[in-house]
Amino acid sequence: MRESVQAVQAEVMMSFLVSEELSFRIPVELRYEAGDPYAVRLTFHLPGDAPVTWAFGRELLVDGVNGASGDGDVRISPVELAAGGAGEMPGEVHIRLQVGTDQALFRAGVAPLVAFLDRTDKLVPLGQERALADFETHLDEALDRILAEEQSAG
Repeated sequence: MRESVQAVQAEVMMSFLVSEELSFRIPVELRYEAGDPYAVRLTFHLPGDAPVTWAFGRELLVDGVNGASGDGDVRISPVELAAGGAGEMPGEVHIRLQVGTDQALFRAGVAPLVAFLDRTDKLVPLGQERALADFETHLDEALDRILAEEQSAG
């Protein structure tokens, strides 16, 4: 796991669940930047394809470790524990990503996600995102960049 003053990064292995019978492990890069304090980015390195990055709320990932979370394109929920596991933290979570009718399901260990989230919390404590002095500047820069990309693409 690498850290800088402004970012936290980790690589974890996740299972890409193609079907009930077929899954394979892929490396996934997790990244959190103080300049975008509400979001985490997961970059999936699928064999034979260009890396795919998804950005979503850090709080969604935090909530998804403990219970079903998300109602849109990203849904995260703990994998059901075997009988007798009441009160224990789940060992794995499912991360479901959806675009239109297409969806992908991944299974990840909770321990590396919690370790990553702990490091993000040390960089920017949960609930303190708004206190970043230059957050508005970063937001304006990001919006300007998005608008410029849309105009050049159109």
